[in-house]
Amino acid sequence: MAMPTEPTDLPSGPQDPVPHWRDRPLAFRAAKRAIDLAFAVPLLVCTLPVQLLVAVLVRLDSPGPALFRQQRLGLDAQPFEFKKFRSMHVDAAERFPQLYDYSLIAAEGGAVPLKRADDPRVTRVGRWLRRSSLDELPNLWHVVRGEMSLVGPRPELEGLLSCYAAEHFLNFRVKPGLTGLPQTSGRDGLTVAETVALDLHYAKHASIGLDLRILMRTVVCVLTARDAF
Repeated sequence: MAMPTEPTDLPSGPQDPVPHWRDRPLAFRAAKRAIDLAFAVPLLVCTLPVQLLVAVLVRLDSPGPALFRQQRLGLDAQPFEFKKFRSMHVDAAERFPQLYDYSLIAAEGGAVPLKRADDPRVTRVGRWLRRSSLDELPNLWHVVRGEMSLVGPRPELEGLLSCYAAEHFLNFRVKPGLTGLPQTSGRDGLTVAETVALDLHYAKHASIGLDLRILMRTVVCVLTARDAF
Protein backbone atom coordinates (compact mmCIF):
# COMPACT_ATOMS: atom_id res chain seq x y z
CA MET A 1 0.00 0.00 0.00
CA ALA A 2 1.41 3.38 -0.97
CA MET A 3 1.42 5.71 2.01
CA PRO A 4 2.33 9.40 2.36
CA THR A 5 5.92 9.45 3.49
CA GLU A 6 7.09 13.03 3.80
CA PRO A 7 5.19 14.09 6.97
CA THR A 8 5.95 10.89 8.93
CA ASP A 9 9.57 10.76 7.80
CA LEU A 10 10.48 14.26 9.01
CA PRO A 11 13.58 14.00 11.23
CA SER A 12 13.01 14.32 14.97
CA GLY A 13 15.02 16.60 17.20
CA PRO A 14 14.93 18.35 20.58
CA GLN A 15 12.84 21.24 19.20
CA ASP A 16 10.50 19.02 17.20
CA PRO A 17 6.87 19.66 18.26
CA VAL A 18 6.13 15.94 17.88
CA PRO A 19 9.23 13.77 18.43
CA HIS A 20 8.93 10.21 17.19
CA TRP A 21 7.98 7.52 19.69
CA ARG A 22 11.46 5.98 19.58
CA ASP A 23 13.06 9.39 20.32
CA ARG A 24 11.04 10.05 23.46
CA PRO A 25 12.67 9.46 26.86
CA LEU A 26 13.04 5.81 27.80
CA ALA A 27 11.47 6.51 31.20
CA PHE A 28 8.33 7.85 29.50
CA ARG A 29 8.05 4.90 27.11
CA ALA A 30 8.63 2.37 29.90
CA ALA A 31 6.10 4.02 32.22
CA LYS A 32 3.50 4.26 29.49
CA ARG A 33 3.95 0.59 28.60
CA ALA A 34 3.74 -0.40 32.27
CA ILE A 35 0.46 1.50 32.66
CA ASP A 36 -0.90 -0.09 29.48
CA LEU A 37 -0.23 -3.59 30.77
CA ALA A 38 -1.31 -2.83 34.33
CA PHE A 39 -4.76 -1.78 33.09
CA ALA A 40 -5.25 -3.85 29.94
CA VAL A 41 -4.33 -7.31 31.24
CA PRO A 42 -6.66 -7.29 34.28
CA LEU A 43 -9.45 -5.74 32.19
CA LEU A 44 -9.09 -8.47 29.59
CA VAL A 45 -9.25 -11.20 32.21
CA CYS A 46 -12.17 -9.66 34.11
CA THR A 47 -14.22 -8.93 31.00
CA LEU A 48 -13.81 -12.30 29.26
CA PRO A 49 -17.28 -13.49 30.40
CA VAL A 50 -18.76 -10.17 29.25
CA GLN A 51 -16.99 -10.46 25.90
CA LEU A 52 -18.34 -13.97 25.43
CA LEU A 53 -21.88 -12.75 26.17
CA VAL A 54 -21.48 -9.80 23.80
CA ALA A 55 -20.24 -12.11 21.03
CA VAL A 56 -23.33 -14.31 21.45
CA LEU A 57 -25.69 -11.31 21.42
CA VAL A 58 -24.10 -9.88 18.28
CA ARG A 59 -24.47 -13.20 16.47
CA LEU A 60 -28.10 -13.61 17.58
CA ASP A 61 -29.08 -10.06 16.66
CA SER A 62 -27.98 -10.03 13.01
CA PRO A 63 -26.24 -12.32 10.50
CA GLY A 64 -22.47 -12.15 10.42
CA PRO A 65 -19.41 -12.58 12.64
CA ALA A 66 -19.18 -11.24 16.18
CA LEU A 67 -15.96 -9.36 15.45
CA PHE A 68 -15.54 -6.52 13.00
CA ARG A 69 -12.12 -6.47 11.32
CA GLN A 70 -10.77 -3.48 9.44
CA GLN A 71 -7.40 -2.21 8.28
CA ARG A 72 -6.31 0.81 10.30
CA LEU A 73 -3.12 2.86 10.41
CA GLY A 74 -0.97 2.92 13.53
CA LEU A 75 2.54 4.08 14.43
CA ASP A 76 4.40 5.35 11.34
CA ALA A 77 1.11 4.96 9.43
CA GLN A 78 1.70 1.22 9.27
CA PRO A 79 -1.46 -0.82 8.64
CA PHE A 80 -2.70 -3.43 11.09
CA GLU A 81 -5.89 -5.45 11.42
CA PHE A 82 -8.10 -3.59 13.88
CA LYS A 83 -10.75 -5.59 15.77
CA LYS A 84 -13.82 -4.64 17.73
CA PHE A 85 -17.27 -6.13 18.27
CA ARG A 86 -19.45 -5.67 15.20
CA SER A 87 -22.07 -2.96 15.65
CA MET A 88 -23.19 -2.64 12.01
CA HIS A 89 -24.88 -4.88 9.47
CA VAL A 90 -22.30 -6.83 7.46
CA ASP A 91 -23.66 -5.45 4.18
CA ALA A 92 -23.70 -1.84 5.37
CA ALA A 93 -21.31 -0.71 2.62
CA GLU A 94 -23.63 -2.13 -0.04
CA ARG A 95 -26.76 -0.73 1.61
CA PHE A 96 -25.43 2.77 2.16
CA PRO A 97 -22.40 3.38 -0.12
CA GLN A 98 -22.78 7.15 0.23
CA LEU A 99 -21.78 6.89 3.90
CA TYR A 100 -18.42 5.44 2.85
CA ASP A 101 -17.58 8.19 0.36
CA TYR A 102 -14.84 9.88 2.38
CA SER A 103 -14.16 12.27 -0.49
CA LEU A 104 -17.32 14.11 0.55
CA ILE A 105 -15.86 14.64 4.01
CA ALA A 106 -12.60 15.87 2.47
CA ALA A 107 -14.56 18.27 0.25
CA GLU A 108 -16.03 19.82 3.41
CA GLY A 109 -12.55 20.21 4.88
CA GLY A 110 -13.35 17.57 7.48
CA ALA A 111 -15.98 19.89 9.00
CA VAL A 112 -18.56 17.11 9.34
CA PRO A 113 -18.88 14.32 11.93
CA LEU A 114 -17.81 10.82 10.93
CA LYS A 115 -20.64 9.33 13.00
CA ARG A 116 -24.31 10.21 13.19
CA ALA A 117 -26.93 9.53 15.85
CA ASP A 118 -29.43 8.11 13.35
CA ASP A 119 -26.92 5.88 11.53
CA PRO A 120 -29.02 3.32 9.60
CA ARG A 121 -26.09 0.89 9.43
CA VAL A 122 -26.09 0.18 13.16
CA THR A 123 -27.85 -2.91 14.50
CA ARG A 124 -30.08 -3.00 17.59
CA VAL A 125 -27.39 -4.58 19.73
CA GLY A 126 -24.85 -2.34 18.05
CA ARG A 127 -26.55 0.79 19.39
CA TRP A 128 -26.29 -0.56 22.92
CA LEU A 129 -22.68 -1.61 22.39
CA ARG A 130 -21.72 1.83 21.15
CA ARG A 131 -23.43 3.69 23.98
CA SER A 132 -21.84 1.40 26.57
CA SER A 133 -18.46 1.29 24.74
CA LEU A 134 -18.47 -2.50 25.08
CA ASP A 135 -17.74 -2.79 21.37
CA GLU A 136 -14.23 -1.52 22.15
CA LEU A 137 -13.27 -4.35 24.51
CA PRO A 138 -11.34 -6.33 21.83
CA ASN A 139 -9.08 -3.26 21.47
CA LEU A 140 -7.47 -4.35 24.74
CA TRP A 141 -5.77 -7.18 22.82
CA HIS A 142 -4.08 -4.57 20.62
CA VAL A 143 -2.84 -2.79 23.75
CA VAL A 144 -1.38 -5.99 25.20
CA ARG A 145 0.28 -6.82 21.86
CA GLY A 146 1.82 -3.34 21.73
CA GLU A 147 0.04 -2.26 18.53
CA MET A 148 -1.89 0.35 20.51
CA SER A 149 -1.64 2.15 23.82
CA LEU A 150 -4.47 2.94 26.23
CA VAL A 151 -4.15 6.63 25.34
CA GLY A 152 -3.26 8.12 21.98
CA PRO A 153 -4.75 9.15 18.62
CA ARG A 154 -7.34 6.69 17.37
CA PRO A 155 -5.98 4.36 14.65
CA GLU A 156 -6.99 6.03 11.41
CA LEU A 157 -8.83 4.94 8.30
CA GLU A 158 -6.72 5.32 5.18
CA GLY A 159 -9.68 6.90 3.42
CA LEU A 160 -9.65 9.85 5.82
CA LEU A 161 -6.05 10.85 5.08
CA SER A 162 -7.39 13.15 2.37
CA CYS A 163 -8.78 15.29 5.22
CA TYR A 164 -5.32 15.72 6.77
CA ALA A 165 -3.23 18.87 6.60
CA ALA A 166 0.53 18.24 6.46
CA GLU A 167 1.03 18.64 10.22
CA HIS A 168 -1.70 16.12 11.02
CA PHE A 169 0.49 13.32 9.71
CA LEU A 170 2.64 13.95 12.80
CA ASN A 171 -0.06 12.04 14.71
CA PHE A 172 1.52 8.88 13.34
CA ARG A 173 4.67 9.52 15.39
CA VAL A 174 2.92 8.21 18.51
CA LYS A 175 1.15 4.92 19.12
CA PRO A 176 -2.59 4.95 18.48
CA GLY A 177 -4.80 4.67 21.53
CA LEU A 178 -7.98 3.08 22.79
CA THR A 179 -9.03 6.47 24.14
CA GLY A 180 -7.74 10.03 23.84
CA LEU A 181 -8.63 13.69 23.93
CA PRO A 182 -11.40 13.43 21.27
CA GLN A 183 -13.09 10.59 23.17
CA THR A 184 -13.24 12.74 26.31
CA SER A 185 -13.92 16.12 24.65
CA GLY A 186 -17.04 15.63 22.57
CA ARG A 187 -16.60 12.07 21.36
CA ASP A 188 -18.96 11.14 18.51
CA GLY A 189 -20.28 14.67 18.19
CA LEU A 190 -16.94 16.01 16.96
CA THR A 191 -16.19 16.65 13.32
CA VAL A 192 -13.35 14.80 11.61
CA ALA A 193 -11.27 18.00 11.63
CA GLU A 194 -11.85 18.54 15.36
CA THR A 195 -10.92 14.95 16.13
CA VAL A 196 -7.67 15.12 14.16
CA ALA A 197 -6.76 18.46 15.76
CA LEU A 198 -7.29 17.10 19.28
CA ASP A 199 -5.20 14.05 18.44
CA LEU A 200 -2.42 16.36 17.24
CA HIS A 201 -2.62 18.31 20.50
CA TYR A 202 -2.12 15.05 22.38
CA ALA A 203 0.80 14.04 20.15
CA LYS A 204 2.48 17.37 20.92
CA HIS A 205 1.89 17.29 24.68
CA ALA A 206 1.89 13.56 25.54
CA SER A 207 2.89 12.84 29.13
CA ILE A 208 2.09 10.33 31.83
CA GLY A 209 0.13 12.98 33.71
CA LEU A 210 -1.99 13.76 30.65
CA ASP A 211 -2.57 10.04 30.05
CA LEU A 212 -3.83 9.55 33.61
CA ARG A 213 -6.18 12.54 33.34
CA ILE A 214 -7.57 11.22 30.05
CA LEU A 215 -8.07 7.76 31.57
CA MET A 216 -10.01 9.23 34.50
CA ARG A 217 -12.16 11.31 32.16
CA THR A 218 -12.73 8.23 29.99
CA VAL A 219 -14.23 6.35 32.95
CA VAL A 220 -16.72 9.20 33.48
CA CYS A 221 -17.59 9.35 29.77
CA VAL A 222 -18.14 5.58 29.57
CA LEU A 223 -20.30 5.47 32.71
CA THR A 224 -22.46 8.37 31.56
CA ALA A 225 -22.47 7.38 27.85
CA ARG A 226 -21.94 11.06 27.15
CA ASP A 227 -21.81 11.99 23.44
CA ALA A 228 -21.89 8.30 22.45
CA PHE A 229 -24.03 7.06 19.56
